[in-house]
Amino acid sequence: MGEFELIAIFLFILFLLLGTGVWVGLALLGVAFVGMELFTSRPVGDTMITTIWSASSSWTLTALPLFIWMGEILYRTRLSEDMFRGLSPWLARLPGGLIHTNIVGCTVFAAVSGSSAATLTTVGKMSIPELRKREYPENMIIGTLTGAATLGLMIPPSLTLIVYGVTINESISKLFMAGILPGLVLATMFMGYVAIYSRVSKKFKPVPEPELTFAQKIANSKFLIPVILLISVVIGSMYLGYATATEAAAFGVIGSLFMAGSQGSLSWTTFRESLMGATRTSAMIALILAGAAFLSLSMGFTGLPRALAEWIAVLELSRFELLMVLLVFYIVIGCFLDGISSVVLTMAVVEPMIRQAGIDVIWFGIFIVVVVEMAQITPPIGFNLFVMQGMTKHEMGYISRAAIPMFLIMVLMVFVLIFFPDLATYLPDNMRSINSS
Repeated sequence: MGEFELIAIFLFILFLLLGTGVWVGLALLGVAFVGMELFTSRPVGDTMITTIWSASSSWTLTALPLFIWMGEILYRTRLSEDMFRGLSPWLARLPGGLIHTNIVGCTVFAAVSGSSAATLTTVGKMSIPELRKREYPENMIIGTLTGAATLGLMIPPSLTLIVYGVTINESISKLFMAGILPGLVLATMFMGYVAIYSRVSKKFKPVPEPELTFAQKIANSKFLIPVILLISVVIGSMYLGYATATEAAAFGVIGSLFMAGSQGSLSWTTFRESLMGATRTSAMIALILAGAAFLSLSMGFTGLPRALAEWIAVLELSRFELLMVLLVFYIVIGCFLDGISSVVLTMAVVEPMIRQAGIDVIWFGIFIVVVVEMAQITPPIGFNLFVMQGMTKHEMGYISRAAIPMFLIMVLMVFVLIFFPDLATYLPDNMRSINSS
């Protein structure tokens, strides 16, 4: 049977299971089970048990629930309120005014949380009422917040980068370092768009902010000190080689508990809710990873990834052409699957292609995260769209239209990464030299 017939069978079974409401992780296990049973002579049960255990007992994977728990704890603190009070005096005089608090706030919170949904909810619950009160355009409030929240997927600690690293057996710390500069560049591009819009749009007429002295601005900045210290500990310990991603995640949990306690927002109820929220999210992702690991093994036994890689080689696509094909592919698949599912579902086939094309896997991790970010704001399954709809009660079409400029900026970011690959590779290479010296 040819590779295209195998692909058709795998896809039919997958979408049949997903269409009937089966969880993504169980759907992946089902596809792998059928593939092993029909197209190989391997013992399916023993192979599945061994693979699930191996995928679930990875030491690297322990960073995932810890970073999720850190985000859950901070979500229940006054972090967003403090960030707004600390950032707004400095950003009010920029072209675009306090709209920049959406972007900078999401950038800051992304550095202490790995989830775009947590970033969107935490920043949005404070900034949306404040920006509306100051009569900023609703489409800019919604669009910038929906788009900037996706920075939670790129700026470390990123859950998607952890999943990608575990899937291809690559260093999580190097991937985290690779995401810093592209994340900051993307945030700057978002802010540039806001500045230009504020100058050309006639609807941009917010209520002006009162003048503050430099001393008053410094005084308000004290609210940013705890979160800056937490970011420094988590990211700095990894960059300087003092801690692995898992150890940095543990420091992050301890720091976030201390922050919540010092703010008076840590109670037994919030502790229990944060722990249970992290457990639910971690269990969901672990099931998806287990299913993806078994599917990767199943597809390997059928020879499908190797056959597809050989087919791609026969086409003699250039590196740029292959990346354009993958860009379109992930945008399309992102319309129907969440980001983590998109990554783990496709890596078994895509990884051999990129390695054969000579594409750096660290760089490709950042490339795929940018494309997965787009999927967060593309209908019908764009998760950030649903979160924003729940917060603002706007129609999905309105939110999608408001997010289109941010989507286009992310497309531009893909080309920036392609033409300036050092953005993603400089810090990981530099980290290697620091750790080896």
